[in-house]
Amino acid sequence: MSGKIILVGAGPGGKGLLTLRGLEALGEADAVVYDRLVSEEILSLIPSSAEKIDAGKSPGSHPVPQPEINRILVEKAEEGKTVVRLKGGDPFVFGRGGEELDIPAEKGIPFEVVPGVTSAVAALSEAGIPVTARGVASSFHVITGHQKGDEPLQIPFDALAKAGGTLVFLMGMGALPRLSEGLLSAGMDPETPAAIVENGARPEQRKLLSTLARLPEEAAAMGLHSPAVIAVGAVCGLSGRYGWREKLPLHGKKIIAGRSGSAEGKLLRLLERMGASVYDLPLIRTDPLPGPLPPELLDSRWLTFSSKVGVRCFFARLVESGLDTRALSGVKIAAVGRATAAALREKGILPDLIPEQFDGEHLGKALIERTDPFDLITLCEPESPSGTLREMLTAAGRTVRSLPLYRTAPLPLREPERVERMLREGVPAAFSSGSMARSLAASLPGMDFSGVTAFCIGRETGKAAREAGFRTVVAEEATLEGLAGKIRETLAAKGS
Repeated sequence: MSGKIILVGAGPGGKGLLTLRGLEALGEADAVVYDRLVSEEILSLIPSSAEKIDAGKSPGSHPVPQPEINRILVEKAEEGKTVVRLKGGDPFVFGRGGEELDIPAEKGIPFEVVPGVTSAVAALSEAGIPVTARGVASSFHVITGHQKGDEPLQIPFDALAKAGGTLVFLMGMGALPRLSEGLLSAGMDPETPAAIVENGARPEQRKLLSTLARLPEEAAAMGLHSPAVIAVGAVCGLSGRYGWREKLPLHGKKIIAGRSGSAEGKLLRLLERMGASVYDLPLIRTDPLPGPLPPELLDSRWLTFSSKVGVRCFFARLVESGLDTRALSGVKIAAVGRATAAALREKGILPDLIPEQFDGEHLGKALIERTDPFDLITLCEPESPSGTLREMLTAAGRTVRSLPLYRTAPLPLREPERVERMLREGVPAAFSSGSMARSLAASLPGMDFSGVTAFCIGRETGKAAREAGFRTVVAEEATLEGLAGKIRETLAAKGS
């Protein structure tokens, strides 16, 4: 029985511009054949059960020739699989989408086309360049600038020079001098506004505003390269008014965002919304500890939770023990901060105590004020906790018991050489737990971290990062929002 081919346009960058149908198609995939321009963020959406096939091509380099890509698509579909062909931008805008469907159409293999957001519009839009504007340009024309070797460009320059609208060139960086020369020779005004948008619709986006005559020289001076979109026309002059990405507080800033391998990457999203170029780096994994809860647990006067992970693991073990939230009716609940409290509320529990500042020290102070030595306090924590909370409570004469719920283990670095290079270049890192700082330091033995700034979610994380050798900046509020705000405050103050 034949499977199906789904040709999906991934858009120009992150998953924010991937269509809902495109996301659904990835969820259905048994195999995904993807291109070079598909971002890591979108590739991370591919189910782990799906086979991933890299068919990446770059100008002058075709590791998987087009006929071989066509063969793979047909072969996988004939095995009965749902095959997603994932292409940057829109598959029918200079994407060879039609060529890849010719054989399936001849063989009667079912297929579907999911349009994508094309960079011809999106990249310029994010640079504040509308391809049409009333009174400025009433049409736009999308032209491929791709050529084979030294063959002449097959472009009707005379017609384009007289068209009067916005000219948008895709895949044209290698031919930029010839594009400019062709339009000038056709009579276009040398002072016509022109622009290049590199890595459009991505955090690392850069743009050049110039004129048709000066564009090649200034692009070379900036070191612009593909992927990039070239625009020629009066609308390029509107970028100063409508440009928004470069006005974001962290535009042009790079940062490494550490996270747990099972986390949802909330810090990454917060930083990208501020314009930062974020390298997503899983550093640790959390493994729940199995087994039922000890019966004496319900003798506790207080249960304290120091993380969302602890909340999830606790309630999983509560159910495993044949109990539910009714078993906690006589127990008071403390949460270290808002995120942990929100996780408890999802389980139907309203915390009795949340400290004013979200860290172990302030939680300890608040518990000491509300308890006496006869109250049993159970700490729901990782297998190897930092110890600050326990030390404070024990020093105050409180009765403390530990309930280990999960263990934290380091993850091997995905791209150690790239990470080390970024750190040596001065790219800062952000940690939401001390174990992340320790994991990164252990993964790069022998490296001097004294010149690396580590943004830390709280005092305990800051202490762990300092012990690992980092130069630390600690957020005043120990939340991911507080951490992102501290990064913004610090990096934006440094300027470009």
